[in-house]
Formats: sequence, C-alpha cells, structure tokens
Amino acid sequence: MRTDPEGHGPVRYGPPLPDDGLPVLPDLTAVLAAAAGRPRAEPVGGGTALLEAACDYAARRGLPAEPDHVAAAPGAPSLLLALTAALGGDVLVPRPCAAWWAPYARLLGRPVFHVATPAECGGVPDPYALLETVRRVRAEGGDPRLLVLSVADDPTATVAPPEVLHETVEAAAAEGLHLVSDETWRDTVHAPHETVWLSPAEMLPDRVTVVTDLAGSLLPTGWPAAFARFPANGEGLHARVLDVLTALGARVAAPVAAAAAHALTEPEPVTAHRAAVGRLHARVAAAAHATVVGAGALSRPPRAGRHLYVDLGPLRPALTAHGVGDAQDLEDFLTARLGMPAPGGHRFGDDLGALRVRLSTGPLLGGSDEERAECLTSPTPLELPHVQRALITLESVFDDLRDDAQRWEPPR
Repeated sequence: MRTDPEGHGPVRYGPPLPDDGLPVLPDLTAVLAAAAGRPRAEPVGGGTALLEAACDYAARRGLPAEPDHVAAAPGAPSLLLALTAALGGDVLVPRPCAAWWAPYARLLGRPVFHVATPAECGGVPDPYALLETVRRVRAEGGDPRLLVLSVADDPTATVAPPEVLHETVEAAAAEGLHLVSDETWRDTVHAPHETVWLSPAEMLPDRVTVVTDLAGSLLPTGWPAAFARFPANGEGLHARVLDVLTALGARVAAPVAAAAAHALTEPEPVTAHRAAVGRLHARVAAAAHATVVGAGALSRPPRAGRHLYVDLGPLRPALTAHGVGDAQDLEDFLTARLGMPAPGGHRFGDDLGALRVRLSTGPLLGGSDEERAECLTSPTPLELPHVQRALITLESVFDDLRDDAQRWEPPR
C-alpha cells in the first residue's frame, strides 16, 4: 500500500481518483497492445470510433448524442478546464467536491464559490444555498455562470435522490447557469437495482454538459480517457472546447483510444468485470463504514464509488491529544497510522478546521496483484486473510481513538 503523502499544498498535492486496486482486465490489455503500433495520433476531440462508441454508451443511458456533440480528451480534468475557459464567468461547486474541480478554474483566474450541500447527500448544492450564493456573488459584482455537480459523488460516495437533484437543477435553471454533470461514478453504484439514477441532462437538456472519466468504471486510472456530451444546442460550446483542447494538445493516446472505444461498447467481459468490481468495493466499503461509525465517527453510508467520507469531529478530544487540530494534521496522522493515503477534507474544498477525510477501499484489498485478484474471484472476499488484516488495522486505529475520546470526556 502506498504510504507517502505525495507532497503537500493545494497545487502539488491532488488526491487521485480512488483506484479500484485491481489488475487490468486482460481483454483491455490485448486491445491496447494491438493498437500500440499505430503511428498516427488520435485527432483532438477524439477519432470516429471513439466518438461513436461514446455516443452509443450515452444513448444506452437515456442520453442520445451525435458525434459532433461529443468530445474526448485525456481525462476529465482537461475537459473541465476547456469548458471553464469556454464558458467564462465564475464557477460554483458543492462543498465538499472532487479535488480536481476547483484548481482548473483557479488556474484560469476564475473565482470559485463553494455551496453547502443538503443533509441527504453530497455532490449537489442545496437549492436554497445555491440561490443565496448566486445572488450574493452578483451583488458583489461577480458573474456566476457555471455549476459543477455530481449525482454519484467523489468524495462523499453518496447518490443524490431525484427529488433533491430536481430542486437544485430548477434553481440553477432559474439563475441561467450552465451545468457540468460529472458522471464518472455513474456505473459504480453499489445497489444499481435499488437506486434511482437521474442525470441533470434529462431534466435540463439545453443547459447541461455531461463529463465522464472512464477511470470511474471502464479503464485503469493510468490510461487517461474521458468524454463530454454537449447539449443538442451546444455547437458553439463544442467548438470552443475543441479550440482549447487544441491549444493544450490534449489528445487521447491512440492505444488508449482503442481500449476506450472497446470498453465503451460494453462487451460482456467488460460488463462482467465492472459488475464484479462494483460488488467487491460495495462489500469492503460497507465493512469500512461499519467500522468507523462503530468507533463514533460520522459517515453517510457509501452508495457509489470506491471510497467513503468520514467526519472524525466526535473524536476530536482524542485527536487533540495526538496533536491533531485540523484536516491537514488528520491527513498526516491517519496516513501514518493506517499505512494508506487518507486525504483531508480540505483537499475537497471542505473547511480546514473540520476533521474529515476520504478513505479509499482499494488499499484494503491487499498489497500484491495476486492478493487483489483473489479478492475479485473469492465468494467471501472479506474473509481473505489480507483483507481481514487491513480491516483489523482500520478497526484498531478507530477503536483506539474512540477509547481515548471516552477517557478525555469531561465528567458529567
């Protein structure tokens, strides 16, 4: 498991997307290897095969698209940077939000305003808080134009209920905002047959651009590929985004594009692998959630992705005794104690003083490819010795904090 913190600071340290921690699907490796000899670069915005596969993938999810309304890039960050540059104005994001959203706006010199989320979920702003923030920013001379949100969320691992999403989208529409819906984690919902999923693009088709990073469920994080689906009336925005991608030289590597196009067609090996990965991480996330909540920490039940978001505020007395006073201290403390990255909530736009972290489930699957692959094929992955050891370490660290907090509680 990786234990070094990868540097510090808002620019040099960007917590990566939660990795699935598993070996690459052999089918994808074969496609990538077969395309490795191609001498020509993929066009900016993606070649025909990749764009058509992306359109079919979106259409299967109720979001029909034509290739001239889709653009591909080497990862979602370059698409968000291009969208932010093309749309102009100030940017609104929920608090907390994915670690990579805000830096790209700041890189362009655009103000970023964080908006509180509702009690039910993260990923989308509370509609009343959104309206108030927009009005306040405009009253102060700002120009809010872009709202970035995610129904299935990193970092909170929640899935926004349709009624909450609908109210937020209505509020955004009333204020004339353009929405970017980050749907990277859409296919990682833990209980897909029990979860009602709606995309903002279904509710507000003329003002929503959907961005999907294939690292969410289809490709390894080391093979960067993503696509954006623009509104039917978004020809001008599509063209401006392509201009920015051209200036950046943001092309998907040809072998990765071949693997991405193959994965987006969703052949049976890919879908079976994705489903197995989803079930595995759902089990591990549920076990990790039970552990942290049992120790007195707060965490919404994880519903998607390969992570959970934990508030250790109730354990502050014990953490204070260990010299932990803010999220950066907590990140350092837990990373050292757990032997795995535990990025603090401040990395996701949360308050530095709040004792929150994102914990990923990938590092709990073992330390070698063999151990991690065994997790995927085992009918009882939580009973594997290496998974048990990782969960016992997690439990021990949090139980120690609980016991310390109880000792530090003032007498009643």
